[in-house]
Amino acid sequence: MNKIDIRTVDVVRYVQPLREGGSLPAIVKADDDFLYVIKFRGAGQGKKALISELLGGEIARSIGLNVPEIVFMNLDDSFSKTEPDEEIQDLLKFSVGLNLGLHFLTGSITYDPLVSETDALTASKVVLLDSIISNIDRTAKNTNLLHWNKELWVIDNGASFYFHHDWSSWENHLTRTFPLIKDHVLLQKATKLEEAAIVIRESLSLEKITEIVSNIPEDWLTNETDHMSSIKIKNAYILFLKSRLSKIDLLIKEVIDAR
Repeated sequence: MNKIDIRTVDVVRYVQPLREGGSLPAIVKADDDFLYVIKFRGAGQGKKALISELLGGEIARSIGLNVPEIVFMNLDDSFSKTEPDEEIQDLLKFSVGLNLGLHFLTGSITYDPLVSETDALTASKVVLLDSIISNIDRTAKNTNLLHWNKELWVIDNGASFYFHHDWSSWENHLTRTFPLIKDHVLLQKATKLEEAAIVIRESLSLEKITEIVSNIPEDWLTNETDHMSSIKIKNAYILFLKSRLSKIDLLIKEVIDAR
C-alpha cells in the first residue's frame, strides 16, 4: 500500500482570488514554484471545510479517481498587510497558519454535463464516493469536476462530512444513507455501480481509512465550539466511513432508485 505523503509548502505570492462561492479561494504561488488553489482556514466553513477537502480528496485518489495533488500551505501575516481589498485582507488575516492547497491545473475546463464525456465506471466511482462522504455539492449547477488532459478530475470536496458541524448529534448519521444523491450531476452516467463498489471495497481498507484520517493536522481539530478531543474526532471520521462502506449495497440501491 502506498503511504500518503502530504507535502507542506509556504505561500510566496498571492496571485488572484477565485470569486466562486462564498469561501473566496485563490490562486497562489508556493516556494516550490508551482501554482495552487488555496482553501483558507479563515473562510466561511473554517477548518472543517479543509478537513472535508483533505479526506474527500485522498479517499477519491485511493479509489483511482484523478485528484490534483493536495498540500498543506503555510500562510504568514505579510499578505494581509499588502492586500488593498478589505474583504480579502480580512480573510488573509484570519487564515495565518496552516491552510490547504490543490495543485492548479492550468488550462482545465469545468465539466459540463451537456457536453463533457466521462466513462460509466468513473462516473459510478464519483457517485459512490459522494454517497460515502456525504458530499452535497456535485450537482449540475455546481459540478466541482474538471476536464484536464482529456480526463475527469475531482475537486472541491469541502461540503462533505456535514455531520461534523454538530458533534452533539454526529452518531445519528451512522445509520443514514444519502438521499441527496438524487441531485448528483453524474447520476445518469453511473451505470457500473457494482464494478465501482468492488474497487472501492478493495481500496478502502480500515488501515487505509485510518491512514487518511491520521493526516488531519491537530491544529484543524481544535475549535472553541467543539467539546470532543482530537482523538475522539478522528475516531468519529473513521467510524463514519466504516459505517458507509458497510452499507455500500444500500447506497447502490439508493442511486439506482434515484435514477
